[in-house]
Amino acid sequence: MNKKRQQLIDTALDLFYLQGIHSVGINEVLKVSGVAKRTLYSHFDSKEALIHATLEQRHANFMHWLELTLSDASSEQQLVSDLFDGLNRWFNGEASELGDFRGCFFINTSAEFSDVDSDIVKYCSFHKSEVKRLIQSKLTDDNPQLLNAICIMKEGAIITAHMTRKGDEVCQQSKDALRALCT
Repeated sequence: MNKKRQQLIDTALDLFYLQGIHSVGINEVLKVSGVAKRTLYSHFDSKEALIHATLEQRHANFMHWLELTLSDASSEQQLVSDLFDGLNRWFNGEASELGDFRGCFFINTSAEFSDVDSDIVKYCSFHKSEVKRLIQSKLTDDNPQLLNAICIMKEGAIITAHMTRKGDEVCQQSKDALRALCT
């Protein structure tokens, strides 16, 4: 990938995740990245195209992190522990590949767009389905109820940790609740 293009994506992702999509303008991305406006528009025809590229980058980063986090799970109990221990590390700033915890970039982004049929909201939904697919691939039994419970608890834990800063507590509560379903 072109170095300047990647620099724009990385800068925009950092700014969008920290401040929100709509509160960050193209000029701020240009100023922080040090890239010329002409270069930006040679890679992205609009802010929406840049947003989409940041979503793709975050998706790749998160899926890689999640795959590594769940790589040793050999049972449903282990999957639950590994997932929520991994989330807790993220909440506490110990997952450097995901950066400082500011909630879910996909939830935050989709909340800024009222058109649920927009490409941006659809990509956010795609991310969530891919996360669910990965978790499902790690389950040893085909148990749709457990899969749904894990995914709903994961989403709830991310939102609760972001709003309360009680990631340790919410992750432990999630593990306790889900372990009861794993028997």
